Amino acid sequence: MTLSVLIPIYNEKNTILEILKRIDAVDLSEISFKKEIVLVDDGSSDGTRQILKGLEDKYKIIYHPKNQGKGAAIKTGLNHVFGDYVIIQDADLEYDPKDYIKLLKVALKNKAEVVYGSRRLNPKNKYSHLSFYLGGIMLNWLASILYGIKITDESTCYKLFKTETIKSIPLGCKRFEFCPEITAKIAKRKIKIYEVPIEYYPRDKKEGKKIKWRDGFEALWVLIKYKFTD
Repeated sequence: MTLSVLIPIYNEKNTILEILKRIDAVDLSEISFKKEIVLVDDGSSDGTRQILKGLEDKYKIIYHPKNQGKGAAIKTGLNHVFGDYVIIQDADLEYDPKDYIKLLKVALKNKAEVVYGSRRLNPKNKYSHLSFYLGGIMLNWLASILYGIKITDESTCYKLFKTETIKSIPLGCKRFEFCPEITAKIAKRKIKIYEVPIEYYPRDKKEGKKIKWRDGFEALWVLIKYKFTD
């Protein structure tokens, strides 16, 4: 079986080579998986694109001519993944690719279509800012109220899907609203979301963190919107 690692990238020249090194180092053979790595450069202008040009013989790389947003990059990437499962991987170093095995084991054991890696289920994890922590709690609460699901980390990057499942869901997202949109649409289809504890190493704005407080308000609105629309 194959795990497709989908990496949306925007201005990550300082971390892209290291995250690829860590992904390459993950050995999935113990669970009889291999990896397919798909990168989508979302109009980087800091030198990331020049680095990627030198890696085209090793990875499948798609380029957006201009910046469109993380959600748009994910949608583009989904047209180019062909594994049995697909996981979203940010191009920074906040998440540890070694956790792929944890998510895949849960998926295989439970024949799950969706598994989220939960930062909050690991008590050792820290958070970059109190507002992000509280915002995450609010999103989990709202998802529970609106959709009757019990999850601890709606906004986690590590979302593992059966590829056929996520490809069957039409997505309208362009930016960071991918997370609440896919969570809402998965929940409306009555697909169970499993969770597994993962490692998390937060960075701050000085280190390149891009999500802002207003993205939290947009996520709340998206959860509400898709409760009443398709």
